[in-house]
Order: sequence, then structure tokens, then C-alpha cells
Amino acid sequence: MREIVLDTETTGVNALSGDRVVEIGCVELLNHVATGNSWHAYINPERDMPAEAEAVHGLSAAFLSDKPVFAAVAGDFLDFIQDSPLIIHNASFDMGFLNAEFTRLGMKTMPMARSVDTVAMARKRFPGAPASLDALCRRFGIDNSGRTYHGALLDAQLLAEVYLELMGGRQPDLVLGAAAAKTTEVGLVVVEETRVFRAPRPHAASPEELEAHAAFLKAIKSPLWLAGDEPAAATAG
Repeated sequence: MREIVLDTETTGVNALSGDRVVEIGCVELLNHVATGNSWHAYINPERDMPAEAEAVHGLSAAFLSDKPVFAAVAGDFLDFIQDSPLIIHNASFDMGFLNAEFTRLGMKTMPMARSVDTVAMARKRFPGAPASLDALCRRFGIDNSGRTYHGALLDAQLLAEVYLELMGGRQPDLVLGAAAAKTTEVGLVVVEETRVFRAPRPHAASPEELEAHAAFLKAIKSPLWLAGDEPAAATAG
């Protein structure tokens, strides 16, 4: 099963009032294991960058001015995600922004049904507890010390680890046989588990044990396993 963990950064919080996507990060999972494949793009929003948004992700209008516009990366983005389920933290936000971008281009939008919201998963599993990405990293012991700013690819990498923990652990499925070892850019490590051959232990009895067993058998009167071997009783004539 292929899944895509996805995150975006934007110029604000309202996709319908002119805010735009400025960064997309995607991480590929295959059978709940990170493959090391990812997709990332900075995007020129073709507008200014509000100070409040820049304080969150650190992306200035000057930095983004020479980056491709959304129309230039939309095809590559769709090629990468294909029809895979999208794992997103607060899915309605990111899906709303991406669909607003597709609508501006006259392209088909993505149905919400293909997204998996990890905020909803966290709130269901830990009712009343904080469900932010940072809070979940702390809960699961995931190192997020490099998260000075929000960044789409970094957040997707962290979310991939959080998602696997929410699913029940880094290896949620029972895997029989050896697993291929790989350390991916997501920071997930699949530990190689290979069967180690062990020679069978000897089970032959020692001479002392055989002697003791023979003595034990002699002490048994009329054993059942020798009943057919006893000589027949003499018949009176």
C-alpha cells in the first residue's frame, strides 16, 4: 500500500481570500515504511509575504521571487502523489489550499475523502491532549530539534514518524521473514532482521543415562510392551 505524507506552507490561513501555497513537501510510504522517496518544491506565490506568515516558515517574498509558480510544478506534484492516500496534519487546511490552486488553473480538485487527517487520529487516540505536531513528537520521543521554522518537507518527515506511531508503532504490521534495511532521509530506520542459523543441539543420551534407563526397565514387572513376547503357559494333557 502506497501512501504520501504531505505538508504545505502558505502566505496565510485563508485560501479563499487570496492566500497562496509557497512550499509543498511529500514523503512516500510503502506498507507503512518510508521508502526514502520524497518530493519538494518552493513556489512563487505571485504576491507579498505577510510578516506573520514569514515568522512561521521563514520564507520571504525575496527568497521566493525566483521560484517557479504553482502552474509550473502542478504536473510534477500530481505525478508524484498519483492516486495514493494523502496523510496530512489538519487535512482540511492543506487540501483547501491545494484545491484553491488547482481551481485557479481550471484543474480537477482532489476529494477530501482521499486524505487521512492525523489531527483527528491523535484526538481520537488521546482525547483532550494537545494534537500539534510538536506535541505529538514529544509524546512519541521523535527528535524535532531541527524544527526552528515550519518547513513543508521537514514537517512531512516528522509527520511520517508520528503517523506510524499513531498507527500502532514503527512496525504496525506483522512481518514474516527478513526485512530490508534502509535509512531514509525521513529519519526512519528499518532494522534488518535476518534469521541466524543455529546448529541443532545434540539430544543423544549419554552411556550413563542409557545404563540407568536399562536398569529402570528391568525393575518393571510384566511390562505391557513385552506381553506378547512371554512364553505360552503349558497346557494340561
